[in-house]
Amino acid sequence: MLVAYLNLSGYMKIMKIKSRHHLKGSDARKVIASLEQFLDDPSPLRAASLEMAVTDEGIDLIFVNGRPLIMLLDGQPFFTVLGAIELGPTKRLVVVDSGAVRFVVNGADIMNPGIVSADAEIAAGDLVVVVEERHKKPLAIGKALIPGSEMRGEGKAVKSLHHVGDQIWKGLEG
Repeated sequence: MLVAYLNLSGYMKIMKIKSRHHLKGSDARKVIASLEQFLDDPSPLRAASLEMAVTDEGIDLIFVNGRPLIMLLDGQPFFTVLGAIELGPTKRLVVVDSGAVRFVVNGADIMNPGIVSADAEIAAGDLVVVVEERHKKPLAIGKALIPGSEMRGEGKAVKSLHHVGDQIWKGLEG
């Protein structure tokens, strides 16, 4: 299986899934435990079948009931955009105004002036879900560059890692 994606330098690459296997119960529980703190209702994850898809590009995916809802970034499980849409995390959210949406969905990093609110518990280096203000629909996954409590004023707040419409998204949807 091949999945196309855009690397951090902006070049399209093809990510090849080298292997795919079911996670053992203890490994699946660790993944679920790391993510359930962000969810109001983790029961869909607890009842799911989890499969690890190892790629040749260091962006490994975890399929939840056959859907690529989780990715591993530096060994840390976090939602894909599709996973955030389907599982609905309620923590580690960065909310952007409508004027920022077109930039975020084109892969731009998230700048402080476009942020309406951010989870105050976000620390620099945390993975976050970027959502739009009106419907709270997930648009991107990123890494916080500053704490959530400081996401105001000027400068860059979040480094975008994966967004709606990117090659990971297209590969996951296609």
